[in-house]
Amino acid sequence: MSKPVPDKAEIALEYPDKFYVGTFEHSSRFQARLEPTGLALTLERPGSEDVRKSVHLHLNYGLLAAILREIAADAGAIPKDDLHRVQLADAVATLHAALNEP
Repeated sequence: MSKPVPDKAEIALEYPDKFYVGTFEHSSRFQARLEPTGLALTLERPGSEDVRKSVHLHLNYGLLAAILREIAADAGAIPKDDLHRVQLADAVATLHAALNEP
């Protein structure tokens, strides 16, 4: 089941001869789930054919772990009173607890 996008995502795909960019905001939905080999992420913007779009992304666990390490290296730059820092800390704590469940 997909959930409303609580903030905003911007996706850009660059090819040698084409460039695509899409924004997913509060009217959009997302689904994130762990599969046997990694994270599956879907972003969907509903609507008429001229505005409707979706992005499907799969990150194998090794790449996902590397991304999390990169994020950790930069996390100290987020101001301590920034709401996004609190949201990230809460989400990471929830993930950590889930990974340590028996």
